[in-house]
Amino acid sequence: MKPFLLGMLAESALHHGAGRSTGIIDLPVAREAATDVPFIAGSGVKGALRDRAHQLRREDAEIDHCFGKQEHAGMLSSADARLLLLPVRSLTGSYKWLTCPLLLERYRRDLARCGIRRAVPEVPLSARDGRSGVAGAGKGTLFLEERELAVTESLPAGLTDAIGPLLRHAETRKRLAGQLVVVGDDDFAWFCRYALPIAARNQLERDTKISKNLWYEESLPPDTVLYTLVMARDDRSATSFVMLFPEEDPYLQLGGNETVGHGWVAITVQPGGAA
Repeated sequence: MKPFLLGMLAESALHHGAGRSTGIIDLPVAREAATDVPFIAGSGVKGALRDRAHQLRREDAEIDHCFGKQEHAGMLSSADARLLLLPVRSLTGSYKWLTCPLLLERYRRDLARCGIRRAVPEVPLSARDGRSGVAGAGKGTLFLEERELAVTESLPAGLTDAIGPLLRHAETRKRLAGQLVVVGDDDFAWFCRYALPIAARNQLERDTKISKNLWYEESLPPDTVLYTLVMARDDRSATSFVMLFPEEDPYLQLGGNETVGHGWVAITVQPGGAA
């Protein structure tokens, strides 16, 4: 099999629903049960890739070969899209990109599974539990949402180089070193639970414009960074997959609310070794 690592930089808000309400939020994002970290199911990623192939007017036989049909499975398989960097509001600059040791460990394992030889350095001990401080640019107090954290460690050498290939745009990669912060796993889980944007949406009666349905919807903010693994079982499907994202149009729509501009991500495709 030929593996590929897809980097995803959110260009707009991204809503990937959980299908059930939690508290006052009618449409929360999907989260891992054990960690509360948001993710996008592999079935949703594969469906978006298939829709992309249709948009590019690929032949039906080619689409069925890659993505399957009722009678047989396709030659492309997709893993869940995993969160790596979460933008969080900060009084120190416009926002910070947050990650944590757990997500970096998963990223390291996924790179190895994909056959990509890229070192992801270990984070400092103080940033692993979050009690002693966090790792980031500069020193002093860092204000994130209503949380106050102390920056006591510099970012590990090579960390931005390990993450940078997931970001499509060169100007975005330049900001990474100054905005990346490694917090403890527990702190990161808190931000996943309470720092995601929530928007009120309304359905109006056509003639009177009276509200028929008001609901609250959660989403991942623009500039969120995710990644996923795609496996091609033969050369034909591998070639077809790479051609989904030409240099002049490297975008994919994920999740719901496409008609209001949500779910657009900029894609990077990195081939791995043979699996």
